[in-house]
Amino acid sequence: MHVSSRRCGLIGVFVTLLPGCSSPGRHEVVIYVSEDQVFAEPVLKSFESATGVAVRAVFDTEEAKSTGVVNRLLAEMGSPQADVYWANEPIRAQLLKEKGIATRYVSLNAAAIPAAFRDPDGYWTGFSARARVLLVNAHSRQPPASVEAYTDPAFRGRAAIANPLFGTTTAHAAALFAIWGDDRAQSFFDAVKENAVKITGSNGDSADLVAAGEADFALVDSDDAFNRQKQGKPVKMVLPDQAEGQVGAMLVPNAVLLVKGGPHPEEGKRLIDYLLSKEVERALAYADCAQIPLQAGVEAPPEVPRLERIKLMPVHYADVAHRMEAIQPYLKAWVGY
Repeated sequence: MHVSSRRCGLIGVFVTLLPGCSSPGRHEVVIYVSEDQVFAEPVLKSFESATGVAVRAVFDTEEAKSTGVVNRLLAEMGSPQADVYWANEPIRAQLLKEKGIATRYVSLNAAAIPAAFRDPDGYWTGFSARARVLLVNAHSRQPPASVEAYTDPAFRGRAAIANPLFGTTTAHAAALFAIWGDDRAQSFFDAVKENAVKITGSNGDSADLVAAGEADFALVDSDDAFNRQKQGKPVKMVLPDQAEGQVGAMLVPNAVLLVKGGPHPEEGKRLIDYLLSKEVERALAYADCAQIPLQAGVEAPPEVPRLERIKLMPVHYADVAHRMEAIQPYLKAWVGY
């Protein structure tokens, strides 16, 4: 339900309320959300049913994915309106920590999350991850096994990638710069462009090109891959760079943080505790997004990769956050802006 700021005191065009405007004396929590609404909303409704705390949620639009509510949090820094931010990746959660938007909160449930997916200072915690995968057309004669296939002349003009200025492709690019260093990473991306890669508007657009046979492969998020497989498209998902000496697959967890100075801090902490529960990780594993649980012992469908069986890219999300800002001029030039 879309409402005006006058009715509920929240400005902007992203507002969705669960279930409606607040009543005097009613416990409530305000959360800004970058995760897809179709996956996040059932989780928030479950929290509301379990606790009696009314949830007011503000979702990003697809066009402003990951940036709309972040910009709003920055704009509201002097008078915070949100209590919690649910990010669909940890990079912007780290940036909000560094901008002074987040406040430290270490949930008891955070102890079950591997340290690699938590801010060491306790300002944000990851949960339920997507993997960055290669979606490959089933009819491709030479299936790739590494992101470096983008530079293979055999795939000239036959590979797709989402615009690296946006979304998880930006984070993946920044991670490669952080791990490989500037010289190797720039040489790689220059070679990718020279190999006539198709630059698309989103991971979903890249996945559609592969499904239609207009590209042999694309680097996308695992939920994009699962979605096309569920549709019966002739595609398969490959976890990239799993061999010895290769860089490994990048994992992109959700991340949650408590907003500094938010109006309902105790309710915000309760919501964070809930989001970091095994119950939520199981729910997101069985949802259409098929996210990978980060906690041990969480039940998941057989098609969802197990964390312990993935060779992971050695990502430090704070380093990636810094690189993401630093490489923006290069990426803009690379795209042609």
